[in-house]
Amino acid sequence: MAEGVFRSLCSSSPQYGDLIDEIDSSGTGAYHAGDSPDYRTMATLKQHGITNYNHSARKITKEDFRKFDYILAMDEYNLKDLLRLRDNIIMGAQSGRTKGRSNNTRSTRDATSEDTVTPQIAEVRLFGDFNPDGTVNKKVGGGQEIEDPYYGGINGFEIAYDRALRFSKGFLAYLEKKREQ
Repeated sequence: MAEGVFRSLCSSSPQYGDLIDEIDSSGTGAYHAGDSPDYRTMATLKQHGITNYNHSARKITKEDFRKFDYILAMDEYNLKDLLRLRDNIIMGAQSGRTKGRSNNTRSTRDATSEDTVTPQIAEVRLFGDFNPDGTVNKKVGGGQEIEDPYYGGINGFEIAYDRALRFSKGFLAYLEKKREQ
């Protein structure tokens, strides 16, 4: 649901066009890989005017950590899994640093040699870490969660929608502030 809300917000607000290159969604488990969103998710999105959302569930990959600048978790449980995956990727990258340039790399900021490169690894945060004023919680995971509404009633989907919208606005405000600095 959060991806659908975020996509809708970005596409309906032209000022965000240059902030976001690509949006995707994945899970830490492959339980529903290949499945479409729950019908209650789609009903909630439709109720809020989002009628063009299509998605097929997939599991996050190591490549996602190199492809995206940010990976945002919906809850604390998934945040811990994502941080653990990220740490494993960083440790692998540090032990395998190379000289020269390759596709998925950027120069390190504190490098003493121009040809030392480190793979770009996404920043992992809780989606709720981003505040409406464009600030971010200092503590990773210090924000509010979007609880999985799957096992509850339709009201849980409405709560998830409201939080996804609020956190999407906060994340975009954060990116705008960061761009202005």
